[in-house]
Amino acid sequence: MFEKGRHLLSRRVCQGLILAAFALGPWMSLPVAQGTLGSSVWFGRVPLSDPFVLLQSLVAGHPLSGSALWGGLIVLVFYALVGGRVFCGWVCPINLVTDAAQGLRRALGWRKARVLRIDKRLRYGILVFSLLGSVVAGLALWELINPINLVMRSLVFGLWLGGLIAVIGIFLFDFLVLSNGWCGHVCPVGGFYGAMGRYSVVQVAAVRRDACNDCGDCFTYCPEPQVISPALRAINGHGVQIDEIDCLRCGRCIDVCEQQVFQFSVVRRVPPGGQPRDVDPAALREPGRRI
Repeated sequence: MFEKGRHLLSRRVCQGLILAAFALGPWMSLPVAQGTLGSSVWFGRVPLSDPFVLLQSLVAGHPLSGSALWGGLIVLVFYALVGGRVFCGWVCPINLVTDAAQGLRRALGWRKARVLRIDKRLRYGILVFSLLGSVVAGLALWELINPINLVMRSLVFGLWLGGLIAVIGIFLFDFLVLSNGWCGHVCPVGGFYGAMGRYSVVQVAAVRRDACNDCGDCFTYCPEPQVISPALRAINGHGVQIDEIDCLRCGRCIDVCEQQVFQFSVVRRVPPGGQPRDVDPAALREPGRRI
């Protein structure tokens, strides 16, 4: 049972520990993490800043401190290496809300039901509008309504109303209107982080795609099921790695696959003109079988 949910459990522990770190300061006077996910200082020394927040502030004309810039660089390098939407699946508190909505949809058999059809490119339009609006308004425009900020302010500063409205609104939107509607179609933060980790070295790979029995569990549980087919079906000669920017690296496909088709792998990259990139050969090796 644990094997089927080990990555889900790991994600919940990670999300819980991060939220607890921010709450310990105002609640118990233990300043592990001071600030919010937008800008924080860990253990009184290590600055971390959301690059998207910094970009909005920069185009709005706000001066940025050296610590904020260093914090943004640390976060940028980390997510560029491990995959930007790892933030969405392992850190963002809104993921708890959207996963709950998807779980209830699956339980009721509503997984594919929708009231609206929204193009996934909408979030990139909102991203661009947020930046242009920040230029015009002279402030970080998206952060005024960013539900991540609203939830963090509730946790850290006790401003519960905004966070509660955000949580209920997003849950109802994903549950009643469109599965994975907020994170997969609307939120510009996910779009930004996905683009930031476009060439990450950590990816999920269908290393045993020949063992797939077409049960469909990976498509059922994956919040972004469209990312699976190219790697699983070798569409257009695609390699085994799932390198679509929408992949959250959440590991749900690994958890639910009885055939153990998927696993996390480290991608080997080469300069242009070299051999095609592939996953780490050690990750592909199986007894008596080579891919």
